[in-house]
Amino acid sequence: MASSATADDALPIPAADTYSVGRRVLILVMVVLGSTLYATTLLIASTLLPQMQGTMSATQDEIAWAMTFNILATAVMTPMTGWLAARFGRRETMIWSVFCFTATTLMCGLADSLEALVTWRILQGALGAPVIPLSQTILLDTFPKRQQGLVTSIFGMAVVIGPVIGPTVGGMLSELYNWRWAFYMIVPVGFLSFIGLRLTLPADKPLGRISLDWTGFLSLSIAISGVQLVLSRGQRLDWFESPEILIETFVAAIAFWVFVSHSLTAEKPFLNLRLLLNRNYALGLVLVLIYGMLNFTPMVLLPPLLQQHAGFPDALIGEIIAARGVGATLGFFSAIFLGRLDPRVGMIVGFLLQALSGAWLMSIDLNVDTSTLMLNSLCQGIAIGVIWVPLTLVTFSTISSADLAEGTAVYHLLRNIGSSFFIAICVAEIVRATGANYAYMTEWITDYSRPLALPWVTGGWDAGSVGGLARLSKEINRQAAMLGYINAFGFYTLCSALAIPLILLVGRSRRAR
Repeated sequence: MASSATADDALPIPAADTYSVGRRVLILVMVVLGSTLYATTLLIASTLLPQMQGTMSATQDEIAWAMTFNILATAVMTPMTGWLAARFGRRETMIWSVFCFTATTLMCGLADSLEALVTWRILQGALGAPVIPLSQTILLDTFPKRQQGLVTSIFGMAVVIGPVIGPTVGGMLSELYNWRWAFYMIVPVGFLSFIGLRLTLPADKPLGRISLDWTGFLSLSIAISGVQLVLSRGQRLDWFESPEILIETFVAAIAFWVFVSHSLTAEKPFLNLRLLLNRNYALGLVLVLIYGMLNFTPMVLLPPLLQQHAGFPDALIGEIIAARGVGATLGFFSAIFLGRLDPRVGMIVGFLLQALSGAWLMSIDLNVDTSTLMLNSLCQGIAIGVIWVPLTLVTFSTISSADLAEGTAVYHLLRNIGSSFFIAICVAEIVRATGANYAYMTEWITDYSRPLALPWVTGGWDAGSVGGLARLSKEINRQAAMLGYINAFGFYTLCSALAIPLILLVGRSRRAR
């Protein structure tokens, strides 16, 4: 990266042993508070889209940009964290990122048009993007190595539970008042975090005027933007049958080629690809990509399945999602004790639990009961909590403090990209499988189908009347959709299992200071 330098070139944050216990605790509380707020907004719009669509008089495709552009802005700006920290210092970057994120969140709630809402959502994602990677960097440098497992557990709860809190609490407030209050609830806590960070974070000396590698930054931004647009709009536009998708794919491929070739030849590239020569870091990036693919997928897929096809009320769906948060809390506390063992043990246990929960979901049908779903959600939560701590510690175990800001930025970038990619793939498979299975099953609905001649079998599915055919068509569509969801859960299970062989390649080394 253009800001990459040796540890001697800058004055880093003071050594962890120089802090008092009280100072460390205050830093932890304020950093985790800021991280939780940002993580809360990642999926909060998913529960607000119907209300926002009505307020803005927008189509479903138009209102979807409120989520798409936010994810896109976050993905583009996350890799800039290292440069911003080197240029302005970790403290100033963290403080003003939280402030700007809070201010733009307020403006999202005050938006009175679709254009204004999308604009503020873009700024919300872009200006708040450094919060998560910088939070992790600051905590790893603030606490001594013997306490980093506990601290990483607490930080991980903020990152993982935040997206559970957002849709749940935001959905409740939107039902009681309106969608704007889901954004308003973040504002006072955000300003509290801003003030707390100003009072607690230690000063650090930035490297000064450092040139930004514009070629690397722009090419990576264009590549990420192109891929995200392809995944977000591909299903609506019939993928590569659309000229728009073809153009976006071509532009993304060329931009990525420019980024890689430039990064390997430039003296000070935007992102230092030579860090990938570090085995633990490279394996950690692959594993966090898979972790990201598995993290939010059930939270996105289960609500529409349960609401539209299984007839679950919104409140009950919220309880099922909340069970995942409870499980994550238990998982993070379990990781503290598992940390005494080889970190690979915790990761293998976590991914095995993910695979088991995925296989469990593959066995359900539309008559599934609430207790089964809550236990499954609890199991998923425990898994993500158990994985996060050892995965984070192992990934950065051999990365020097000078490279932490850049390393954590790429780490969280891949986690976010993994979520976007896998959700898009799963949704595309659900739509494809639903259509294909519906077409196949309707072939069996004829006057010569023997089961349809038995009234005690067909019930209200009378093929001889318009109403009966409509009910029959609806039931076939429900079952076809269920098969599509089972395929998506199969992808989830397969990815969980594929991570386990990679874990065995991870080494155990100490991070250079």
